[in-house]
Amino acid sequence: MNANLWRALMRRKSVEAIQAQSDEESGPRLHRILDARDVFNHGVAAIIGTGIFVLTGVAAANIAGPGILISFVLAGLACAMVSFAYAEQASMIPVSGSAYTYAYATLGELVAWLIGWDLLLEYAVGASAVASGWSAYFQSILHGLGLQLPAALAAAPSTWSITQVWPTSIDLPAVLIVTFINFWLIKGVKHTAKMTSVFVIIKLLVVLFFIAIGAFHIDPANYSPFLPFGWSGVMAGAGTVFFAFIGFDAVTTLSEECKDPQKDVPKGVIWSLVVCTILYVLVAVVMTGAISYSNLGGAGEGAPMAKVFDHIGLTWATPLVSVGAIAGITSVLVVLLYGQSRIMMRMSKDGLVAPLFGQISQRFHTPVWSIICWGVLVALSAGLIPIGELAELTSIGTLFAFVIVSIGVIVLRRVEPNRPRGFRCPGYPYVPALGAIFSLVLMLSLPAITWLRFAIWMLIGLLVFFVYSKRHSRLNIGP
Repeated sequence: MNANLWRALMRRKSVEAIQAQSDEESGPRLHRILDARDVFNHGVAAIIGTGIFVLTGVAAANIAGPGILISFVLAGLACAMVSFAYAEQASMIPVSGSAYTYAYATLGELVAWLIGWDLLLEYAVGASAVASGWSAYFQSILHGLGLQLPAALAAAPSTWSITQVWPTSIDLPAVLIVTFINFWLIKGVKHTAKMTSVFVIIKLLVVLFFIAIGAFHIDPANYSPFLPFGWSGVMAGAGTVFFAFIGFDAVTTLSEECKDPQKDVPKGVIWSLVVCTILYVLVAVVMTGAISYSNLGGAGEGAPMAKVFDHIGLTWATPLVSVGAIAGITSVLVVLLYGQSRIMMRMSKDGLVAPLFGQISQRFHTPVWSIICWGVLVALSAGLIPIGELAELTSIGTLFAFVIVSIGVIVLRRVEPNRPRGFRCPGYPYVPALGAIFSLVLMLSLPAITWLRFAIWMLIGLLVFFVYSKRHSRLNIGP
């Protein structure tokens, strides 16, 4: 490859240029009204979803037994390594864009583009899958009330034929929840923060209620054997429950709407991860102590919390699990759709995608066209496309971002060692290096078909980059 071309592809945007561009942007701006508590709420909203209501019991029954609580501790430590890297970069580069912006400042424009392209797919597929899960829970509640949607409105078509013009069915609840959330996202970050807080409070109350009640029904005999699947089961469990933590990376897209992003974002990211890890461990302790781990699997294994309530004679509390799960899934959907629109906005302001997506509404101070564009795409995919295995693209996309951000900390420490940092990753360089290695190992553990789909998406991204983004990059005309 020509040396000049390589330098053009790997040109970095300095931290000064990124901050100056954000400060000098004309026209309507994002509102800086969020504080550390709002960032914390978004972190909890992103992390606590179906993982705590479903994955804990399933992993205990089939993989790790009572030792699942050690699995959660190990997975939490692994996520902490990556969260420290995110916190350091967020404290240096307080603008929206998350891993995309950090990559621009460390590894260059091409890598930044690929990360941004990756994150757009990650959030789109993730949000579509979450919306489908929300629909399933919502419809289960309707069934409990004796109500049922017509089959044509209850699910996406199972298959599409080449000659088929119109869909045979649509997942209407999934479409409606995405539409509702996007309406609130357009109205402004203040409305989004309030909505997120409500969902976070509901699901935390349900989780704390489960812990408080279940603690009085723990039978120590249920902890024996503590490691029925051995240490290999604990490690396998850590890899499985690791995916219950991902989502905190989207929180860093709040940076440009925080009052003091250098302090608020690192605090919010780290404390939300700490609190969620503690809650995951406590739920695992109570769940495997109140009932034998072997009884958490089998029929109905999607609702282990409900099984515990039934086992201890609190059948009336079972509906609380559905309420908590609905609140948890909804809050995750809010964070994904929010983060996606901010990354798209930042890519647009850098000239890598159409200027329309970077426009901020004079009335709402939000990137309305970015929100609408991705809201429509997510709603249509959730309503019309069976997500299935495509959801694994969310995992590989997130892990790819984790690798890049962890490496980015090491790069910036070398090229800009004296730059002020509101937060410094502890244990440098070992902690960010281990975060990158662990994320890469988990990437390699994903199925080959997931890698193939990921590679196809990246090839499409490269085509878009060379056809449009490279020519329109703001770096062509200076910062």
